[in-house]
Amino acid sequence: MARQLTEGLKHESVWNPNIGSGRFRNPVLFKDYSDPDIVRKGKDFFMAASSFSSFPGIPILHSTDLVNWTLISRVFDKLPFKDYELPAHGKGAWAPSIRYDRGEFWIYFATPDEGIFMSKTKDPFRGWGPLVHVKETKGWIDPCPFWDDDGRAYLIHAYANSRIGIKSKLNLCRMKKDGTALEDDGEIVFDGTLNHPTIEGPKLYKKDGYYYIFAPAGGVKNGWQTVLRSKQIYGPYEDKIVLHQGNTVINGPHQGGWVELDSGESWFIHFQDRGAFGRIVHLQPVSWEDGWPLMGKDINQDGIGEPVLEWQKSKTNSEDVKEPFDQDSDDFSPLHPFKLSRILNLLMQKFSGPSFTATIKLSLCALSETIRAGLAVMGKEYASLCFSKGENGLYKLGVYTGRIEDDLEDIKTEEHLVSKETVCLRVTVSEEAECRFSYSIDQHHFTPVGDSFQAVPGLWTGAKVGMYCIDAGTDGPDGSYCDIDWFIAEPERRGRK
Repeated sequence: MARQLTEGLKHESVWNPNIGSGRFRNPVLFKDYSDPDIVRKGKDFFMAASSFSSFPGIPILHSTDLVNWTLISRVFDKLPFKDYELPAHGKGAWAPSIRYDRGEFWIYFATPDEGIFMSKTKDPFRGWGPLVHVKETKGWIDPCPFWDDDGRAYLIHAYANSRIGIKSKLNLCRMKKDGTALEDDGEIVFDGTLNHPTIEGPKLYKKDGYYYIFAPAGGVKNGWQTVLRSKQIYGPYEDKIVLHQGNTVINGPHQGGWVELDSGESWFIHFQDRGAFGRIVHLQPVSWEDGWPLMGKDINQDGIGEPVLEWQKSKTNSEDVKEPFDQDSDDFSPLHPFKLSRILNLLMQKFSGPSFTATIKLSLCALSETIRAGLAVMGKEYASLCFSKGENGLYKLGVYTGRIEDDLEDIKTEEHLVSKETVCLRVTVSEEAECRFSYSIDQHHFTPVGDSFQAVPGLWTGAKVGMYCIDAGTDGPDGSYCDIDWFIAEPERRGRK
């Protein structure tokens, strides 16, 4: 949803990280950009994040100040495997790395069952090249490329225990200089089983004669950021925890990318798991002490950094206008229905931040009473406010619930009759991810429908909100369609009608 809204539908961003006086607050992105990595070219910063089984895959965001980001492209439209022709929750593109080398931007990522892939481009704003299958394998995840000063190329990666029975180990392979294939099966360069369990997501850098591996450990919800260093690329590596929760409210701060500015400033971008809101993105200042990075601020004086809630912005010297993320709303062309079993016909987006509303205006041209269109909240469990054709010229509004792991029909919990074919549907999401549906026939006065419900995360993702149009009774389109006029996400205001 990257297009601008039509004139007259202006709205306020759900989350603004800018707090004035040249300062910002965390998270810089209150959105589920899981496993972020970052690279700088001149005054431009580019971020990549996991997309799992959502398509198009691997979002690329751009910033000139590390705080305000814009979604500019996606790396691929689809994956070339039959498993992804139907929903493949939890699979797909995991933990990408983004690098700039020899005049090109490089993306490496893994799918847990098919292997390691690469794509590259000279300009991330203009799209990405075809995927290259660098290594066909199962259970190799979180790849990161590295081109050394002598021109030799390497790739470091972790393992998915669920696929290969190995975890907490980092493996380093030789790679062809053109980045298209590996030259060996690599060597284990670090075993974190005892002190850094579930170490994964490695990012390999070189600074002041040391090789550094930045890697998260300890698990998503309660983990920490580990840094390894060695004078030799194959080690042995020393290890140090450089960021943890400490006495702060920011749980599991880890897994991300480091970037250095011309000014000498260093910054680290990482995620925090916020349940239904997903893995949201934080930005930490980095200082270097005795050859080790200290991330955030050592608030409790234990020698380990803790994440900051606000900080002075970076000295990027960019004159570009800085605006918060504002790509949560859009207008649409008609959506055509498909059979319920082909539930790929969902158009979803990440939760927009704490305490927000998402509203759609839709009209239904339905030749069959089995056509359903509406607004949905999707995680491992889902709920939808569904609009369908009724009898005697009336239309039906129904609330349905279900689970992604069930093959059972959705459960209808409530139904209302309306006389118009155009309605506005809304879901209100609280800071605790409690949701409530409502509808309006005049765009101003909204009537609650159904009980409140708790949004839950998906498989490795936060919950999503969006729209759909399905045919629950036939084998395909019959001329029916749902015309979505617009979708707006905006901050929730207490007492609004």
